[in-house]
Amino acid sequence: MELQKLADQYNAQLNDLDIVGKLKYLAEKHPGKVIFTTSFGYEDQVITDLIFRNDIAIRVITLDTGRLFPETYKVFSSTIERYKKPIDVFFPPTEEVEKMVTKKGPFSFYESLENRKECCYIRKVIPLKRALSGNETWITGLRASQSDNRKDMREFEVDSGNQVVKYNPLMSWSLEETIEYVKTNNVPYNVLHDKGFVSIGCQPCTRAIEAGEDFRAGRWWWEQGSGKECGLHSVK
Repeated sequence: MELQKLADQYNAQLNDLDIVGKLKYLAEKHPGKVIFTTSFGYEDQVITDLIFRNDIAIRVITLDTGRLFPETYKVFSSTIERYKKPIDVFFPPTEEVEKMVTKKGPFSFYESLENRKECCYIRKVIPLKRALSGNETWITGLRASQSDNRKDMREFEVDSGNQVVKYNPLMSWSLEETIEYVKTNNVPYNVLHDKGFVSIGCQPCTRAIEAGEDFRAGRWWWEQGSGKECGLHSVK
């Protein structure tokens, strides 16, 4: 079935199911072809808990860019310890990283938007494409209120670049609802969230936000008008 028709069908027919029901439905309909990508933020930890605690047959993976915070690795480790289930790791291509850093240095992303997008592409997009290859459904932790770029998203939509249906189970959740779930269910979380880090990416490219700042203000904080996206979710 055409991907758009499939996404439209899911949006129309799965409304009566809760998130766990939808996750189970996708796992049963596309056995071995459903993947969830986590970066260990609040949203992703909610979905990881729902998948692991309910023993849903969905593969959980993470992209290790090589520039993550120590705190991110700690929640990665504590998540494995808590659920006793694997999280598969995908790294960027070694030769591409070596070539970029040798030619432009370790902080080229500060110098231009082009350089920053190149770094994101090599460290994130390339390994994501490898992870998604052969899969039919991609589950994400995106929320509509995270940025202007995401406000028009749908629960099920098409990622044409990767030829998958994307499922955004927390699309309509608020940040407060997300945090409440984590606290209520004692889900492991990144302690940087307690220090003003709302959206957490690579260490050199992420800072805490101040009161009143936009949710994405801490990402690529030196840029203005770039859309604050790395390219993982820019193709529809």
